[in-house]
Amino acid sequence: HPGGCLGRTMTEPCGAAMSLANLARASSGPGASARRPATVHRHAASLSGTAPAKKTSASKIWRRRAPVLLGARAASSDDAGPTGTSPPSSIAGSNDATGAAAASDARIPTYHLHEEEHDFDVIVVGAGHAGCEAALAASRRGARTLLLTLSLDRIAWQPCNPAVGGPAKSQLVHEVDALGGEIGKMADKCYLQKRVLNASRGPAVWALRAQTDKWEYSREMRLRLERQPNLMIREGMATDVLVGSNDEVAGVRTFFGMEFRAPAVVLTTGTFMSGQIWVGRKTLAAGRAGEAPSEGLTESLVALGFETDRLKTGTPARVDSRSVDYTRLEAQPGDEDERWFSFDPRAHVRREQMACHLTRTTAATHQLIRDNLHETPTYGGWVGAKGPRYCPSIEDKIVRFADKESHQIFLEPEGRSCPEVYVQGFSTGLPERLQLALLRTLPGLEKVNMLRPAYAVEYDFLPAYQCDNTLETKKIRGLFFSGQINGTTGYEEAAAQGLLAGANAAAVALDGAKLVLPREGSYLGTLIDDLCTKDLREPYRMLTSRSEYRLVLRSDNADQRLTPIGRECGLIDDERWGMFTDKMRGVEDELERLKSTRVKSDSEVVQAILNAGAGGAKKPSRQSFTLEELLRRPEVDTATLDRFGLGGGLTRWDAEAVEVKVKYEGFIKRQEGQVAKVAGKMNKKIPEGIDYGAITTLRMEAREKLAKMTPRTVGQASRIGGVTPADISSLLVHLEVGNRQKGVGKDARRAAKAERKAAVEAAEKERSETQSQSVAPPR
Repeated sequence: HPGGCLGRTMTEPCGAAMSLANLARASSGPGASARRPATVHRHAASLSGTAPAKKTSASKIWRRRAPVLLGARAASSDDAGPTGTSPPSSIAGSNDATGAAAASDARIPTYHLHEEEHDFDVIVVGAGHAGCEAALAASRRGARTLLLTLSLDRIAWQPCNPAVGGPAKSQLVHEVDALGGEIGKMADKCYLQKRVLNASRGPAVWALRAQTDKWEYSREMRLRLERQPNLMIREGMATDVLVGSNDEVAGVRTFFGMEFRAPAVVLTTGTFMSGQIWVGRKTLAAGRAGEAPSEGLTESLVALGFETDRLKTGTPARVDSRSVDYTRLEAQPGDEDERWFSFDPRAHVRREQMACHLTRTTAATHQLIRDNLHETPTYGGWVGAKGPRYCPSIEDKIVRFADKESHQIFLEPEGRSCPEVYVQGFSTGLPERLQLALLRTLPGLEKVNMLRPAYAVEYDFLPAYQCDNTLETKKIRGLFFSGQINGTTGYEEAAAQGLLAGANAAAVALDGAKLVLPREGSYLGTLIDDLCTKDLREPYRMLTSRSEYRLVLRSDNADQRLTPIGRECGLIDDERWGMFTDKMRGVEDELERLKSTRVKSDSEVVQAILNAGAGGAKKPSRQSFTLEELLRRPEVDTATLDRFGLGGGLTRWDAEAVEVKVKYEGFIKRQEGQVAKVAGKMNKKIPEGIDYGAITTLRMEAREKLAKMTPRTVGQASRIGGVTPADISSLLVHLEVGNRQKGVGKDARRAAKAERKAAVEAAEKERSETQSQSVAPPR
């Protein structure tokens, strides 16, 4: 096994003869910690056969353990470690060509050789989209990480629509990628179709959406996890959270009694906590179709004092594409001009695109639903949990929008090599015996065969106000919640939370800097702020309208906003950082070139631009123009400058980022000023332990809400439901008075100290003078 020894350089064999110098040398890098040398020596001693070090307590092991390379696989350069080193070229010390070839093709198991099997720095429970990003982020920061999942065959599974992106969700994917995450790379590698939504509107709301191959996506993500150093994957059901005597997390216990220890635990349970599937009146305990729920974890969390509640979501039927009459459907092809989620060009894989298709509901569809509403869990009254507002079932659409004659239904392929088709917009809770008849009321599906029935799933979640803005719980130190357990819906929201929670779990375990993203700096920051400040009781979905500053939170500048932060936290490796700095240098040089390069009014490019403008050719108002001034015109883009030999030689995506910055410079500067103005007041810290009940100028409702939500900043307090602007003004006055009183107290203590010091000096002076007078004069 190529990854068993701590810190082995990626081209060196693993074996007992490995030198201590090699061990120590390879332990450096962005994720290395100051305590590693002690662990390196401990490993070296055990390998050389000398007496092992004296045993220490489990807590001491946690604080001293160095990350261990748990698994590796020959791969492309995007799978390099944090320092940009190359993947291994040999297996278990074999230096021959056969061994190297085997290493490049074999799937390497994720077990390790020289560490306690049950002790880790970070444990992630659940291997959905949140869990995968959490585990990868923690291990990239240098934490020895365990990813515990109910099924190794369903890693990063897409149980609902196999698609990534969309309005606001694509911004989240770009931001996760800018911080070193994987969801964007996987979507770029496994897509079936890509389209840009809202392309006719401004760049702040452009939204890339990719239909993905769900089987390929899951397979590629598992391979990515297995190649990650410091990461072990294991199948098991966590049923208990272990807590220490000081309200700090100590690990998890599984259904079969195994205990895994760690000072940081991330729960990403999805819809599995006490999951219950409904098809009409029939019910089955399951997290999703064909998979058992997670039992016992809810009771463990309730015993620790957490509040839980129930939510509901659903998924439509899958039909056989071979039984669909596509001649009656409207084709929805992908964009010829393909775009990418990832800023890393190594992840861009061009693929042949598949078409989606559009149909509509009919009067027969609506009548069949109305006649059988009493058969559905929601309208029948036997399920009361709230479902997603922005992804309603087909029966909800018929009831809420009774005036509409039809609703759009999209048929979307789920993979390249399977006949399953996802019927988007047609989720239902009707009994299975009625679902096929309902599907056959749709044009083009009159003879369709149903492969999987639609179902609703009800599950436990924990309102996220019980977490702070790092997603660490306020009750238990080192315990993090991420994904649908926080009440969100969507793969993108889950992945974004997972990356943040994983990075901060590693910070807790390794005493590192925490990753905190302000609301005004990213969609991810907006998402976290909403979760932590609002008592949400329905599935939360990210929308562009939720961000007040979306003009400066565009997809094209996500790396400019967040990659430097990711680098500081150890999430961005050397090679990726080098690519980013090269890009920024090119963008800055291009902006300077556009400002300084002038062209005459009678030049070919100016005449062409004037002819293309509104109203046709006009006489130029000046003798020359800068390229920046020309690019600001609505009819001019970077392709226009390229056509006349005035381009800057940037890649298409970098040139587009420059164009957006130039065209919207005035609007962007104005919003940046608004952000700076608001941040000064809204980021004011609220002291821990503040007694809101003692602030008599606050309304009673505001006192109760603030005491329950325990906001960390004035901005968070202002966004809590039931807290008015007048309450915030009262809170600001209280904080200012408190600060002044503290200042007065400090001044008084400082003056008293000075007086005591002066009195001591005066006494010393008087004593010395008395002694000098009592001494007899010399003869």
